[in-house]
Amino acid sequence: MFYNYVELEDGTQVAYSNVLDGGIVEVSIERPIELGFDSARCMLPAFEWSDIDGFDDEDLAYLDSFIHNNAPLILRLAREASKTYA
Repeated sequence: MFYNYVELEDGTQVAYSNVLDGGIVEVSIERPIELGFDSARCMLPAFEWSDIDGFDDEDLAYLDSFIHNNAPLILRLAREASKTYA
């Protein structure tokens, strides 16, 4: 299950998962484009990026900084969500 975290100025949506096996939280990022979405995934707490489609290096640098700055809150919210739906 994913929970909305924030919508950025350009319409990019950031969502996070419950705490998964091994204490991992998946962050899903999607930006609407004309024929669908640009997308990427980041696994916390390791900050491992995967499934990057449509984001350029500048976009990823911004998103990586954003996720690093928000990771403590995202992880806390994911832990709370996991307790609620456990």
